[in-house]
Amino acid sequence: MKLYLYILIASIGITFTGCSKQQQARKPITHSSGTFIKESIERNKKLVANEEKLIDSIIKNDTLKQYIASNKGYWYKYETKLEESTAFPKRGDIAYFDYEIKDLLSRVIYTKAETKPQIYYVDKENIMMGLRDGIKLMKKGETITFLFPSHMAYGYHGDDKKIGTNEPLICTVTLNDIKLDTQAKN
Repeated sequence: MKLYLYILIASIGITFTGCSKQQQARKPITHSSGTFIKESIERNKKLVANEEKLIDSIIKNDTLKQYIASNKGYWYKYETKLEESTAFPKRGDIAYFDYEIKDLLSRVIYTKAETKPQIYYVDKENIMMGLRDGIKLMKKGETITFLFPSHMAYGYHGDDKKIGTNEPLICTVTLNDIKLDTQAKN
């Protein structure tokens, strides 16, 4: 019994002295070479340049229409343009539109029937970045075809269905109606 008591006291003493020692925190290993970021930037520059070449060839081959370069990095052409002075959708308005999505080889990815008529609260909902900006260029009754590089479409992620990674798209959009924001609190 005495032996058991000595072992118990010794183990308690070892435990307390082991815990009383202050342990030194391990310092993190840091790498500041930045090669990953630099490689990523170069890869993205090449991707954008290749997509812009493809889009440029589409524009050059379509001699019947005039394309407009947006300040956001995509191009568009009017299929139906209205000259009358009417409102453009703005933040808070409700835009009713139909659209079709194709790849750059003009193969249909989503038909108008598949995308259904859309109801979009302008700048208050999350939709494809290019459409978010492009819809604000349209008047009620206009149809525009947009050429979106992948970073203005679904980007590196795709849509988890039919649109793959880094896929530039052709979207033909018809703005059917605009319901103006009557509260205008935005």
